[in-house]
Amino acid sequence: MTKSRNILPPRRLWTQAELALLHSMYPECHTEDVAAWLERTVKQCYCAAKVHGIRKSAEYLASDCAARIQRGKQHPNMIASRFKAGQRSWNKGLKGVVGVQEGCRATQFKKGQMSGAAQHNYVPIGTLRVNADGMLERKVTDDPALVPARRWTPVARLVWQEQRGPIPAGHSIVFKRGMATTVLDEITVDKLECLSRSELMRRNSIHNYPPELARLAQLRGALDRQINARERQQA
Repeated sequence: MTKSRNILPPRRLWTQAELALLHSMYPECHTEDVAAWLERTVKQCYCAAKVHGIRKSAEYLASDCAARIQRGKQHPNMIASRFKAGQRSWNKGLKGVVGVQEGCRATQFKKGQMSGAAQHNYVPIGTLRVNADGMLERKVTDDPALVPARRWTPVARLVWQEQRGPIPAGHSIVFKRGMATTVLDEITVDKLECLSRSELMRRNSIHNYPPELARLAQLRGALDRQINARERQQA
């Protein structure tokens, strides 16, 4: 533990007499009044009350002095801060909070402005990348309404749409067996095929593998599930 080098004031411990007064006053009095009587801060009183299990009484919490939000409360401070009938809020009809001073407007974000990681990671439309599944993708939009992953489309899908037209609903564009590639010029429509979800599922089914590999894949899945369950329990 490092010393404060006289920067911080010396710590003031609670005495038994102070704790006795806290026990007697805190449940029924304003915490500000208790703090003034003990020559302590309000925060110190709250912390000490929590440590020693001292709570406000039910009668105090139900009274107007508690200033809790309840119907029928008539405390002057609460009445002064209530909305009045027909009162118009200052920001009604405004889109967001608009600064009234020129200094505020000068520091506001402008439409399309980027900073930080968004600016550092930005790449223009048309950029190519290989995703985590080993598919070559092209960035097709900067639409901020879309999550970043949705701004990219597989090149194979774009090539198919350009040569064969729209893709039917419930279908996917995949490479024919043994023809997958991430080289842009080698992605041609003759290497692609349009499969329904059910056809794609049957192609990727574990039952297409030799029995030894199929069993190994099942055991790997069971092991992964056990590892994930342990990690969730420890989190």
